[in-house]
Amino acid sequence: MRFTDRAEAGRRLAEQLEHLRTEDPVVLGLPRGGVPVAYQVARALGAPLDVILVRKLGVPYHRELGFGAIGEGGVRVVSDAILRMSRVAEEDLVEVQRSEEAELQRQALQFRGGRPRISLEGRTAIVVDDGIATGATAAAACRVAKAHGAARVVLAVPVAPPDAVVSLRPEVDELVCLSVPTAFFAVGEWYQDFSQTEDSEVVALLAEPTDPAGEQPPVREVEIPVASGAIRLTGDLCLPDGASGVVAFAHGSGSSRHSPRNRSVATVLNDAGLGTLLFDLLTPEEELDRANVFDVEKLAGRLIEAARLLRREKIPIGYFGASTGAAAALWAAAADGADSANIGAVVSRGGRPDLAGPRLAGVRAPTLLIVGGRDETVLDLNRQAQSRLTCENRLAVVPGATHLFEEPGALRQVSDLARDWFLDHLGPAR
Repeated sequence: MRFTDRAEAGRRLAEQLEHLRTEDPVVLGLPRGGVPVAYQVARALGAPLDVILVRKLGVPYHRELGFGAIGEGGVRVVSDAILRMSRVAEEDLVEVQRSEEAELQRQALQFRGGRPRISLEGRTAIVVDDGIATGATAAAACRVAKAHGAARVVLAVPVAPPDAVVSLRPEVDELVCLSVPTAFFAVGEWYQDFSQTEDSEVVALLAEPTDPAGEQPPVREVEIPVASGAIRLTGDLCLPDGASGVVAFAHGSGSSRHSPRNRSVATVLNDAGLGTLLFDLLTPEEELDRANVFDVEKLAGRLIEAARLLRREKIPIGYFGASTGAAAALWAAAADGADSANIGAVVSRGGRPDLAGPRLAGVRAPTLLIVGGRDETVLDLNRQAQSRLTCENRLAVVPGATHLFEEPGALRQVSDLARDWFLDHLGPAR
């Protein structure tokens, strides 16, 4: 069994964890790669999401040999047998723990932004990772969860080798693993997209709510034909029942339709009754040529093709662009004839609207430019671009936010601003 990416793996994993919904669970992602998987599980179960932070305690002068692990709140799990075998002085062991505790505190502050750890006392803890190789970290995380007072500990992963599954079963009350391949070399081989999860993505996902009021509408994969007919682009279309509009997303350079930031915004729009289309503007082969990534006219053309597909839904269309994708969205919104007539609104997140150049004056769709207050260079470029817009427009500055809006609550502000702008110009909320 192979997975498209961590988000898809999380959704499939959540289907096997539905029976835990009534157990008041807390979903705990192992940073960094386990958090995107855990986020999908938490959303599906309507459960709170947190990280479980674990630091291995390595024997001095032989650090790869772990004698235990520590977690937050002073939790310490050690192997007395390894301690006796190592014959290391107590003061050296104390120094190792002091160093790892400092790193633990740094990670907690970075990921949670000062929010307290969610209590596990008396609850079911679902420990989630994107896969297991040896199982050492997962085992330590489960022990830490138990030490934090969890009544039950469930370990849930998309993929793991058979020997790891066997060794981990005694550590937990329940183990859920979707795939246990006998020919196992690395977790990444079981994913089509196993790109590195950045710290900023973990921060953004932890800041997102995971208790939606109702079930999420299904996401279906669509193919977007390009005018040349030579290629087709892949997209994920989500249309809630009675959607008042649909928003096509244009991501920036170095990103893809799997961008956790754009998917986070899309989820908020879906919750408000708006449809979303996230798609890759270039094929994998085209992305190898960096010139294509900054070819705004080509990217805009692809966005126009997507809008033509969306017109079949007979509802208003909007564009959401990030970074260079914002320039493509504005360029497309300034297209001639019917290609721009049906575009009801445009939103730019940390965008480069200046790259749309002379096309800015031709934009007719109401445009919202969102920029972080500490993203000073991009903020100046947006002010300059705004002065060239003749349509209804607004520049919204998120205080204290940098370019990626990775500060606690910043991306949520972006999502709320975008949601309100699209609802005002595409249609009413459900």
